[in-house]
Amino acid sequence: MRDSVPADCRTFPRSLTRYISMDVPQKRFCDLLNLCIELQASDIHLTSGCLPYMRVRNEIKPTGDEPLSPFAIEQIANSMMTDSQKQVFETKHTIDFAFFSESGSRFRVNVYRQRGTIALCLRRLDEEFRSFDELTLPPQMSKLADYMHGLVLVTGPTGSGKSTTLATIINQINETRANHIITIEDPVEYIHANKKSLVHQRELHCDVLTFADAVRAALREDPDVILVGEMRDRETMRAAIIAAETGHLVLSTLHTGDVVGSISRMISVFPAEEQDAVRNQLSRVLRAVVAQRLVHRVNGVGRAPAVEIMFVTSAIQNLIRTGDLTQIYSMMQTGNADGMLLLEQSLASLFAFGLIGREEATQLVRDKSIFETRLRRIQESRGTASQPA
Repeated sequence: MRDSVPADCRTFPRSLTRYISMDVPQKRFCDLLNLCIELQASDIHLTSGCLPYMRVRNEIKPTGDEPLSPFAIEQIANSMMTDSQKQVFETKHTIDFAFFSESGSRFRVNVYRQRGTIALCLRRLDEEFRSFDELTLPPQMSKLADYMHGLVLVTGPTGSGKSTTLATIINQINETRANHIITIEDPVEYIHANKKSLVHQRELHCDVLTFADAVRAALREDPDVILVGEMRDRETMRAAIIAAETGHLVLSTLHTGDVVGSISRMISVFPAEEQDAVRNQLSRVLRAVVAQRLVHRVNGVGRAPAVEIMFVTSAIQNLIRTGDLTQIYSMMQTGNADGMLLLEQSLASLFAFGLIGREEATQLVRDKSIFETRLRRIQESRGTASQPA
C-alpha cells in the first residue's frame, strides 16, 4: 500500500526549497543566517526573551544586542514549516526539517518547546563532499563503501559526525557503482546528485510517515543500497535487518557510544523470546560497526574524529551468535590486520600526530594501557609513519 502523505508534500519537500518572507523578524533572521555563514558558525540557537546564540569553534556565544520576542520566534518558525510539519509540531512539540537560506546555504532545523515557548536550533550543513582522508578518517573506512549487501552501522552521540560519514560512504558508492540508492532521513541533510548511481532521497513527515514503513516500501522500489537515517525503534531495526537479509546493503546509525554497546542495543530492544533469533540474524548480516567521537583539535579550529572500527570476521560472527559480546574487544585488539581499530588506538594516533592534546585524548580512554602501548609503537616507528591510522 502506498504511503499516505499530505498533499503538500507529494512533490520535493518545500522545507528544502522555501525561502523566508522578509518582514521585520524574518529580515533579522536572514541577517543571522548570513552572519552564521560569515563566522563559519556550526549552530544557531534562538530562544524567546534571549539574544541569539551561535556556536563558533565549539563555543556558544551571544550575538546582537536585542533579545528575540516569543512572537518573533513563533513567526520565524511558522514561516519555515509546511502545513503538515506544523501539524506534526503541534502533536509532538518537536520537529526536524531542512531548508535553504536566501543565500542558498542549507540548514537543518529543530523546532521545540521550552518553558512554554518555541525555540529553534539550526545546524549549518556543509554540502561539499569530502574523502575519508580529507575528514581525517582511517583509510580502512573506505572499505565500508565496497560491501554489496549486509548491514553497516555508524554510531556515536549526537553531533559526532555520523551523518557526514554516511554521506561520504554514499557519495563513494554514487561515484563508483551503477546502483539504485534510496535514503530515508529526518531531515535530508546532504543532497546527492545522480552520478554513476540513481539516488532517491525521502524525508520523514513529507515523503514518508515512519522509518520502518519507508524501509519496507523501499524493498519494492528496486534498491541496491538503503540508507536509514536513524534506527529509533524496534520496527525500524526489524525492517533494516530483513532488508539486509534479502541482499541489500543497509547503512544506518544508532546513538550508542561504542561497538559492543551498539550490538547490545539492537538485541535488547527485542522481547526476550526473540533475542536468540535476532542474534542469529545479526551474526549473518552485520558487516561492520563504526563508533566515532569528535575531539577538539589542538589548533582550536574544528574537531578531529576518533573512531572505533569493527569488521565482522567469522570469529566475531560466532561471538554475536552465542551472545558472548564481552570477547569482541579482545578480537578487535588483535585484529589490526583485518582493519580493526579500538578507540584508544585511534586517540593515540591523533595525539601522536599532533591533532589533539593528551588531555582531550585521555578523557575518552577506557583502557590506558592500550592507549600507551599504541602511542609507544607509533613513536618508535615515527620515521616511517605519515598519517593517523
